[in-house]
Parts: sequence; structure tokens; C-alpha cells
Amino acid sequence: MALAQAKQTLTEDRLAAVTLPGGAVWSRAAREAALGRVHAMGLPERRDEYWKFTRPDSLVQAVASPAALFDNSDEPEMFGGVERLKIVFVDGVFDATASDDLALEGIRIERLAEVDRSDIHWARDLYGVLETRGQTPVPRPLAALNTATATDGVLIHVTGRASKPINLIYNHKSETSDAMLHHVIRLDAGTDITILENGPAAARFNKVIEVDIADDAAFHHVCTQGRDHERRAATHLFARLGARSAFKSFTMTANGVMTRNECVIELTGDDAIAHVAGAAMGDGDFHQDDTVFITHDAERCESRQVFKKVLRNGATGVFQGKILVKPGAQKTDGYQISQALLLDGDSQFLAKPELEIYADDVACSHGSTSGAIDEDALYYLRARGIPKAIATDLLTLSFLAEAVEEIENEGLRDEITDRLRGWLERRRD
Repeated sequence: MALAQAKQTLTEDRLAAVTLPGGAVWSRAAREAALGRVHAMGLPERRDEYWKFTRPDSLVQAVASPAALFDNSDEPEMFGGVERLKIVFVDGVFDATASDDLALEGIRIERLAEVDRSDIHWARDLYGVLETRGQTPVPRPLAALNTATATDGVLIHVTGRASKPINLIYNHKSETSDAMLHHVIRLDAGTDITILENGPAAARFNKVIEVDIADDAAFHHVCTQGRDHERRAATHLFARLGARSAFKSFTMTANGVMTRNECVIELTGDDAIAHVAGAAMGDGDFHQDDTVFITHDAERCESRQVFKKVLRNGATGVFQGKILVKPGAQKTDGYQISQALLLDGDSQFLAKPELEIYADDVACSHGSTSGAIDEDALYYLRARGIPKAIATDLLTLSFLAEAVEEIENEGLRDEITDRLRGWLERRRD
């Protein structure tokens, strides 16, 4: 079906500035196929079903809007207390001097910029593959645009149990930077890895991560999206789970004028577990969108979606989450909760929870609520001598706790809680 004229014009204007990177036969083929998907789907606009709550204009325009830099040199380094392997990108470009040696026992780490010229590489079976699968039934053209044009990122092949986490750090140095990164992660059977991500990345950032998790493997992911308020980002996480595997991802978003986080998960092996969670805190012209699609295509699998948002001074939070249970996916356990705490009457929370079930022996539930601070609980704390501002912060952290508890590592949970507490303290009246 032909695209509407407005969408076609928008897409052509954006793609006019695009030049496909060179590379080996497999990478060129993947990029050309992805570009074809973008032409067929068109870039998103507000009339698209899954963009009706979020204006994609600044994410699709030909030139990125400038974003002022934020000086956070007075703050402790994110994940600074964790022994980790650091891989640093500055405005989407790998920074070798700031990064650690990429050698790690049980892990093979390479850069996309270096390996996509190799005719034989394991990534040829994965690059763009999970992104392509994630285009059905909901089109995700910004992810396809990334597959077509991204020139850097990391390829991580996990062959054993990683001795320490890998920390992807995204620094923002140019007010006009427009960055794209594409990461591919393969976990062999019985392996595990923890990926940490932090930093604002660029004025405009488009990121794709494709994660293929083999039987009995475990993938842990904690991401914090930086405090540069004028930044804009569209992130995509595609995952495919084998039998008895585990996927656990948590994202914290603090500030940012426009952030869209998409997570697309396929449970294709029996007894797999997928947990995805997020905590967002926004002020003023903050707009943050979590869009999740989980497909159960095997027996006895479990999925959890837990999203909490704290909004004030006109901020907007969006949640769109779907659980699809395919025929034959019996004994599915699917849980979804999305809630917003509105600290004033000007903020809004827009939610679209969905269940689509084609199996008859399942336990699936979803719920979505928004509201103000519990006045009874606030009165209880104040009656015991706690100032109103501090009492409000305590209740807010309690509200966010269910999402933060999805982080399995206690040390990482504590660090995220400290960051959330700091955000609240800086905004006390």
C-alpha cells in the first residue's frame, strides 16, 4: 500500500541525507534490506497507532535540534563503585583512550566499524535479524533506519560466565551531535552477562541492541539515561530467548525533553523468563515513552512488565505495553503494571495496556493507574515530625521501589535508589 503523501515526503527528506556505509556482502545486504523497510513503512508520524501519544517530529527531522550540554562533574561517576569493563563513546564515536582493554575472559568484544568488512563473522547471522522480526505486527521504522545507517557499536559474543559487567558509556560533547549506535550480543548456552549503560549520548540519539539468548543463559541489563535535559533519544532493545533462559532489563530515565524506549521480546524456548522494568522522573517539558511488546511462543514462560513514573510541572509520561500469547503457549504467566505519581495537576500519564491471548491455560493480568500522593500516608509521616518535602520524597521512593526491585544485583539497586533520591532532593521547594 502506498504511503500517504505527508509521510512519504517526511521519509524522503530524512533519507535524502542518508548514505549507506560500505562493508562486506552480509552487512551491505542487511543495510539495504533495512533501508527498504524504511521506504516501505515510512518514518513515524503522530497519526500512527503507536505514536499517537508521542510526537516523533524531533526524532525524524533531517537535522537534529541542538541540545545544551549539562555539567555534572560535581556528581559521582555512574557505576563508579562497580568493577567493570568500560567502553566509551563520545557523540556516537568510539573513544579508545577512555575505554578499557576490550579483552575479557569468556567474552569476545569487537566493534561494528571493524568487523562489518569481514566476509565471515558470527554477526552476519544476527545483525538486523531480531530488528526485522520485531517489525511484525508493529512497524518500528526508527530501528530499521538505525540498522541501515549505524556505523559503530559493539558486537559481544558471550562464551562463558563474565567475570565483571560491561559498561557502555555514552558521553555528549557537541550540542549538535546526531548519533546512531547498533550493538549485537550473542549468549551461548549456559552463559551469563551484565550490561550497564549510562550517559546522555548526543543531542539526538538512536540506539539498537539485539540480544540472542541461548538455552540456560542469563542476560542482565541496567541502563540510566543522563541528565542533559534537552537531549532526544529513541532506543530499541530486541531480545530472543531460548529454553530456560532469563532476560532482566531495567531503565532509569531522569530528565530529557524527548525519550522513547522500545523493548521487543520473544520467548521462543520453554520455561524462559523475561522481566522488563523502568523508573522515570520528569519535570517541566519532559516527555518519556516506554513501549513494550512481549510475545510468548513457548510453554511455561513468565514475563513481567513493571513501570513507574513520577511527573511534575507539566511533564508527560507514556506507557504502551502488550502481551501476546500465541497458540500453544500454554502455562504462560504474564504480568504488567504501569503507574504514575502526579505531583501536581498539570502533569499527565497516557497508557495503553494490551493483552492478546490465543491459548486457554494462561494467567495474564495488566493494570494501569495514576494519582497523587496518598494524603493519609503523608499526614501519618508529618504527624511524626517529618517535614512535608522529606515525607513526599519518602513516599515517592516507596512508589518507585517495585520497579527498582526488579534489579537483581543489590549494589546496583542501591545506586539507582541513591540517584533517584538525589533527583528528588534537588527539586525540593
